[in-house]
Amino acid sequence: MEKRAINPWQWQAQSAYQQAVEVKQASATLYCAGQAAIDAQGNPSTGDMRAQLHQVLGNVEQVVTEAGYQCRDIVHLRLYTTDTAALFGEGGCFEVFTDWVARHEIQAAATMVEVAFLAFEGLKVEVEATAVR
Repeated sequence: MEKRAINPWQWQAQSAYQQAVEVKQASATLYCAGQAAIDAQGNPSTGDMRAQLHQVLGNVEQVVTEAGYQCRDIVHLRLYTTDTAALFGEGGCFEVFTDWVARHEIQAAATMVEVAFLAFEGLKVEVEATAVR
């Protein structure tokens, strides 16, 4: 697989995403359902945004690796949150996401959306991923 990031601008670099990602000669594509802060027994988290984001990214990582991919194969991420201020504002935890992206050398296009609610009451963040190899 050949992957190329397209960034006409550089302002998005601090948010850990690419404006576009081109993939050539892919052999397989993995579309992951939205991963929320739900444990292996199906229990939703009651933690704060930071704790939930850690669990969400761990869930994304587990799904991706169990499918035989690596996180660096992720080419698109979509983040949903019920509380933009808790994610991005003062005292927010967006660096949890940017650190995770950097640690795994992910080059992905990304979309972030605020929503009124997620699958279970109290959930604050959910992440979808698409990986290609």
